[in-house]
Amino acid sequence: MGSQHSTSARPSSYKRKKDDTEDLLDEWEQEEAIAQFPYVEFTGRDSITCLTCQGTGYIPTEQVNELVALIPHSDQRLRPQRTKQYVLLSVLLCLLASGLVVFFLFPHSVLVDDDGIRVGKVTFNKQDSLVIFAIKATLKIWNSNFYSVAVTSLSGQVQYMNTVVGSYMTTNISLIPPRSEQRVNFTVQAEMGGPFSYVYFFCTLPDIQVHNVVIFMRTSVKMSYIGHVTQSSLETHHYVDCGANSTAV
Repeated sequence: MGSQHSTSARPSSYKRKKDDTEDLLDEWEQEEAIAQFPYVEFTGRDSITCLTCQGTGYIPTEQVNELVALIPHSDQRLRPQRTKQYVLLSVLLCLLASGLVVFFLFPHSVLVDDDGIRVGKVTFNKQDSLVIFAIKATLKIWNSNFYSVAVTSLSGQVQYMNTVVGSYMTTNISLIPPRSEQRVNFTVQAEMGGPFSYVYFFCTLPDIQVHNVVIFMRTSVKMSYIGHVTQSSLETHHYVDCGANSTAV
């Protein structure tokens, strides 16, 4: 009896599975048929024609830029991921870029220093009791900027006993490369005579081995870079030997 019962139950279970499979196939066929079915506007007493496509089933090309798509508030596209991180990163990048621009373009100081002088030639004019000095001076200019600096003008003045005895001026001297040092040489001619005729007698005394004369030099340098003009001045005292490299006229 038990074996007959199990044998009769098996065909019924097989038949139920077969029916389920057939139903599933029917649903798939129905979905494919609906997908292939063209768009049809069913109008009736209570129906309203679609305002967007006007019942055609597609949006006209000339209206693509005029229509606005409605997105539900719960759509994930309205909630971008990591917004705070992106905003913070953008702010940090902007601050970094601004800091670098300020650091590289902000004008730094240009240092001008005296590198000493030497007397190239001393000329004695016995008739006028005049002493003429050819003073060669050197300046050290250090450019600490990240761009070139143009030395537009240089002027020098030699004084003796608070009286100007020589001057020099020139323009468009040189262009100093970024982060580098350059030496600028110039020569000033100073004449001491008239009220300072005693300098001639002092410099020509044979009993004195060293004939030092104290002079005062004032030097001014004008520089230009990225539309900024600056000026540096130096005031120095020097000893010059009027007995060396001397010639008489």
